[in-house]
Amino acid sequence: MTTLDTAPDAAPGTAAADVREQSPVNGEPCVLLKLGEVVLKGKNREQFERRLADNVRTAVRPIARVDVVRRHGVFIVRRPGADLATMERVAQRITDVMGIVWAHRAWQVGKDLASVERAALELMDGRTGTFAVRSRRRDKRFPMTSTELDRHIGTLVTARYGQPVRLKNPEHTLSIEVDRDEVFVYSGGLPGQGGLPVGMSGRGLVLMSGGIDSPVAAYRMMRRGLRVDYLHFSGMPFTGPESIYKAYALVRELDKFQTGSRLFVVPFGKAQQQIKSSGADRLAVIAQRRLMLRTGEVLARRLRGSALITGDALGQVSSQTLANITALDDAVELPILRPLVGMDKVEIMDQARRIRTLTISELPDEDCCTLLAPRRAETRAKIGDLRQIEKRLDVGELADQLAASVQEHRPAYGDPAT
Repeated sequence: MTTLDTAPDAAPGTAAADVREQSPVNGEPCVLLKLGEVVLKGKNREQFERRLADNVRTAVRPIARVDVVRRHGVFIVRRPGADLATMERVAQRITDVMGIVWAHRAWQVGKDLASVERAALELMDGRTGTFAVRSRRRDKRFPMTSTELDRHIGTLVTARYGQPVRLKNPEHTLSIEVDRDEVFVYSGGLPGQGGLPVGMSGRGLVLMSGGIDSPVAAYRMMRRGLRVDYLHFSGMPFTGPESIYKAYALVRELDKFQTGSRLFVVPFGKAQQQIKSSGADRLAVIAQRRLMLRTGEVLARRLRGSALITGDALGQVSSQTLANITALDDAVELPILRPLVGMDKVEIMDQARRIRTLTISELPDEDCCTLLAPRRAETRAKIGDLRQIEKRLDVGELADQLAASVQEHRPAYGDPAT
């Protein structure tokens, strides 16, 4: 039976308990990566692991070019000659790569007992409180069993520093992993994102507003292996560019989870004016959202996307009733993915805070939707009435025109704001 490592629900890049700057050890610093559900993929596992290794290399390339070695459900990230500070930055960056559950800042030492003893004692130097040793022998040729190694190293540490052993809930955990050619020694680790490697589930297009919901929806779909592009509708020429700046900042922050993100911006103000003049009245908001979806579908097909993603949550606002969601689904042939559909606002805000998009989403801007908000919105939109409005507008042609007017931006994580 395969056991999954599961990371706690901690903020990306936040150190777990028992993690601190590790003192120099007579070995080579590296990063040991533990995978999540990727290890359950059976015959497809090789493909998932190759994609994940590529994603790791791409994510850390601005820091260092590294080697990623795959062994028995564990990745070893190395850069010969790299110093501890560089590998620390590499480990921190990898925590944003989907598919990684834990990133351990480890020391690679010789495959002999003396090297392991020396590394273990140096890592535990200066620590106080209880500890436990957890050993894993991937190479059964090593002369000591895991239990024997635990006891031997634990006895040495206690004799040298006087620290008591506590096997249940220790304050510090010293981990030793015996591999084919070397041994890895580490204490603590950084929680990752879990999920699947981005790119393994296809490509989708996120309808990105400047609000709290759509960035969280994008994150949740990337975590399921979907590579996403982003489509933002601005109210220009009747609003300023603030919502575009905000969408750009959000995509730049989300880019840390996949790299190579693309943001497409459509000036939507004149199309909204046409909807308002069509006599849509209480149906104006739903008619507008159907047009956005139609435009998104045209663009998604051009980008070889297979789905649209929105931040809808059932019942959160009047336009997100079940009847209205059904009316929106009718507008396009592509599936519409709604990863937040069963979440409430508190849950969504908590996740937005964790992925560091909440403060950006809360910045003021003039959203395009405010230009068309009727006094009372329809909560039970009828598909037949919406189709009549769209017939007057010739929405097929209008969606093609809007998709042709997009401006493309490439907000990259780590780039300064523009």
